[in-house]
Amino acid sequence: MVTDPIADMLARIRNALMAKKEEVRIPASGIKKEIARILKEEGFIEDYRVEESNVQGEIVIKLKYHKGESVIRGLRRVSKPGRRIYVSKTELPKVLGGLGVAIISTSKGVMTDKECRKLGIGGEYICEIW
Repeated sequence: MVTDPIADMLARIRNALMAKKEEVRIPASGIKKEIARILKEEGFIEDYRVEESNVQGEIVIKLKYHKGESVIRGLRRVSKPGRRIYVSKTELPKVLGGLGVAIISTSKGVMTDKECRKLGIGGEYICEIW
């Protein structure tokens, strides 16, 4: 059993990028599907699909490269099970001055820092990608 499934997802993506893999398989969950959706919308990955293989299912993420280099430069887990980090609408982070994306879990679902600013809401600061 993994104690922090989101950190496990980010580590699997990071390891697959370093190994120049084409795709990576991750055990599925609702929040991981939302993170994959955001990664696709923001252009960090080519595509993703959910395969209903066993009880849990798997998310298959097709990684994106440009001229042999990964589009994702870095991934960092911010809020952890041992130390949750919450941000209000006025404290929403800007990753690399707006070049990266902060993923926030709000009462209206999982969204980027830009969407949170637009709606004027805060939430749990899950991770950041640049």
